[in-house]
Amino acid sequence: MPNWIKTLIAVLLLPLCAGAISALIKVLRLTGGAETFWVAFIGGAACWLVVFLLLPKPMLIYVFGHELTHVLWTWLFGGRVRKFKASANGGHVVISKSNFLIVLAPYFFPLYVVLLVALFALGHVLFGWSRYMPVFHLLVGAAYAFHITLTWHILQTQQSDITSQGYLFSGVIIFLGNIGVLLVGLPLLTARVTVLTTMGWWLQESANVLLRLANLF
Repeated sequence: MPNWIKTLIAVLLLPLCAGAISALIKVLRLTGGAETFWVAFIGGAACWLVVFLLLPKPMLIYVFGHELTHVLWTWLFGGRVRKFKASANGGHVVISKSNFLIVLAPYFFPLYVVLLVALFALGHVLFGWSRYMPVFHLLVGAAYAFHITLTWHILQTQQSDITSQGYLFSGVIIFLGNIGVLLVGLPLLTARVTVLTTMGWWLQESANVLLRLANLF
């Protein structure tokens, strides 16, 4: 797909970005009373932030997760992985097929958070881990902060994933992916609102943005 078409698509998606922000604000307001979750989650994020600022950055762990995310999304779309390499200095994969989601997935898909949630869900089913919920929320906060801070860190240097898709298109997809994760994840973790409700808010707020834009003309 030519980059000019991707740029046009990115511009058309901007109302969806604005609607997502409004929907996320609603979710945060509604889940703000879930003190048990937020105290542990913010505590975990703060612990990671201290590590991020004061200690050497664990780039090998991040790069391995980054490349593994490419692999998982390649498999999701029916592709095959022919080569995998990850080191503290960088990594790459050779795959049989590609699209913009496979290329950009590591920037919006928090792999370690997803793996942590899957592990805890399995442990809860098998061993009844509900008593460890505060520890789980703390670890989720640390893992999500890990994803956000190190993704931001590597974006300070030129990334071929980004340049290949175009800066505006990549930025919009990464933004929508990250905020989409929050709109799905926060309802599941706090149980204060359903995912269907948050998706409805997203569509409604996006439609409101389009109506306001239409009124300008």
